[in-house]
Amino acid sequence: MQQEAYGEVFLIDKPLEWTSFDVVKKVRNALRIKKVGHAGTLDPLATGLLIVCAGRQTKQIETYMGQEKEYTGSFIIGATTESFDLEKPVIPVADPSFITLEQVRAAAAQLTGAISQIPPMHSAIKVDGKRVYESARKGIEVKMEARPVQVREFEITGFDSNEIRFRISCSKGTYIRSLARDLGEILGVGAYMNSLRRTRIGDFLVSDAHNLPELVEKIKARSHENL
Repeated sequence: MQQEAYGEVFLIDKPLEWTSFDVVKKVRNALRIKKVGHAGTLDPLATGLLIVCAGRQTKQIETYMGQEKEYTGSFIIGATTESFDLEKPVIPVADPSFITLEQVRAAAAQLTGAISQIPPMHSAIKVDGKRVYESARKGIEVKMEARPVQVREFEITGFDSNEIRFRISCSKGTYIRSLARDLGEILGVGAYMNSLRRTRIGDFLVSDAHNLPELVEKIKARSHENL
């Protein structure tokens, strides 16, 4: 927790299955103020670093959102899902047993650097003023435009049978789920994101983040006069 007279910045390790807004709401209720927001959404099925700003520090949200992000996690090859993660049922694509580590690394290299990426339909991006995931849940297909993103590092840290483990450093707006889809397409066997953890935003590390229940108790136990 970084506390200053004009507001606060909280580094929080988002729990699995919580939305980013769930975390903001919990902090907002503990602080008893309305001016609380987060600096970059984490999907419910992801864990890791979430920056939550309160008071006048909410003015810094855009700055934090623009900083480089780092993630670790795993992809499963040989299958896919409509959401490119485990939110939707798994759909088998092809037997991945012939895929080698060298092929995986070569595919990752094709997705490194300045690339164009099509975001997933199951995302919070707005098209014509509506969140595309709302249309996706109604079975309405929305044409998604490719967007430029920067993947500075795409390191394959492990490969076992059909599971690929990775570490990725990337720009704002990069969807790791879309990288899973694209990697699967390059390999020709399909892929989806099995797990994801955000470990860094700029110079902020998840190792310095607070456990949410403990943070809420600390907030409740102190005075908020600085806000």
